[in-house]
Amino acid sequence: MKKKSLKKFAYYSIAVAISTIGLKTSAYLLTGSMGLLSDALESVVNLLAAVVALLMIHIAEKPADKGHDFGHSKAEYFSSAIEGFLIIFAALGIMWTSIPRLIHPVAIENLDVGIYISLVASLLNFVMAQILMFNGKKYKSILLEADGKHLMTDVWTSIGVILGIILVGITNFLIIDPIIAILVAINIIWIGYKLIVKSANGLMDGAITSDELEKICNYLDNLKTQQIDYHSLMTRQAGRRKFISFHILVPGNWSIKEGHDLADKIEKEIEDLFFEPVHVTTHIEPIEDPISMLDIGIERKPDTTQTEIDF
Repeated sequence: MKKKSLKKFAYYSIAVAISTIGLKTSAYLLTGSMGLLSDALESVVNLLAAVVALLMIHIAEKPADKGHDFGHSKAEYFSSAIEGFLIIFAALGIMWTSIPRLIHPVAIENLDVGIYISLVASLLNFVMAQILMFNGKKYKSILLEADGKHLMTDVWTSIGVILGIILVGITNFLIIDPIIAILVAINIIWIGYKLIVKSANGLMDGAITSDELEKICNYLDNLKTQQIDYHSLMTRQAGRRKFISFHILVPGNWSIKEGHDLADKIEKEIEDLFFEPVHVTTHIEPIEDPISMLDIGIERKPDTTQTEIDF
């Protein structure tokens, strides 16, 4: 199955980030709102993250070579980790610029214009975020999913900022503006932390999901009626690609060709269970020989819960 390139989504993200930077910067210059400034700063981070995503997609989509026998798909995890750190860096910048406004509040001008401009920018980010998250799930790309979630934090940031500006206009309580900016920054730090943890788990060769594992086991269990069994099932996820390996137990009087043909058939049918790229490795063993069962201890059952790295 030919892998679909994800680069176009990174280009879309870059174009949207440039547009929203221009819109939000204009809104800040017109109003002087710290909330809108924090919003604009996060859009700058969005642009940096999109550029990093494009670079990592280019690396991840390279075919296997002499130094990388299993390809380069793990590059996606580096991108989402970098994006997590960028999000946290942006949040700290928002706090740094907002604290002085807590001490010395400043009046906000041109509220209506600023709100309209920010709404347009938020709509662009919302549409782009939905596109990225949908295709991230479709193609099992942590990179696109991370970028989409990042953009959704930007959308929620903008909503919080807009509500804060409206409250300032109604109450004339100027301190609301920097308070909203700081609260938004705290939420952004939490999102960045979760992205970093998810990326770390991927780099540690996390297994495929329980639902995906159950799909494989259901297929293999159906073969038992043909005197074919299996054990030592292991999986790992590397970016968009899944790696699956297990031992197939067949009657000992089978010829090498019979075992080989069966292995090819099973590998192909398991690959066809998934939309994204899958690499299946099998090992044929005689079902009657007790030695064949010595490594059964490494088998993983479908109801085993995936372990996430906990910091």
